[in-house]
Amino acid sequence: MEIKEDLELIKIDHVDEKIISLLNEDGRMSYRKISRELDISVGTVHNRVEKLMKTRVIKKFAPIIDHSRLGYKLTAIIGVRVKGGLLKNWETRTAYHKNVLAVYDVTGEYDAFLIAKFKDTNGLDEFVKGLLKEPDVQRTYTQTVLNVVKEDLGSPKML
Repeated sequence: MEIKEDLELIKIDHVDEKIISLLNEDGRMSYRKISRELDISVGTVHNRVEKLMKTRVIKKFAPIIDHSRLGYKLTAIIGVRVKGGLLKNWETRTAYHKNVLAVYDVTGEYDAFLIAKFKDTNGLDEFVKGLLKEPDVQRTYTQTVLNVVKEDLGSPKML
């Protein structure tokens, strides 16, 4: 594994890719089981996982929650135009709203896009109307998701 400080890009090898893939399938997989699967020592697995965590290739181990099982069946993609110079402050405040899963700075007509989940259209309506009441927000554009074709933010397939 090679760390390039100037670009902060991390190079990983085939073994690192396999470790990440196995942990992506089961984040609780033991180092011993990984070592058996890859035919390497437990110490090697431990050291590599530690390096992957230290370099933030692996940010954390967390459960993947099925929000629909908790009643959050409506996913919305919301474009937001914010008054000039206020985007960062607005994003920081909005990112912590319980329904917001992701905030993206984008190019184009809108300044940011939010991915949010709601139990029903009433929750979405209340959220969007709340956004429009904020003095920093100029305009919103909301789309609701009909079908989720792919939603895999932790995919190691691009490695």
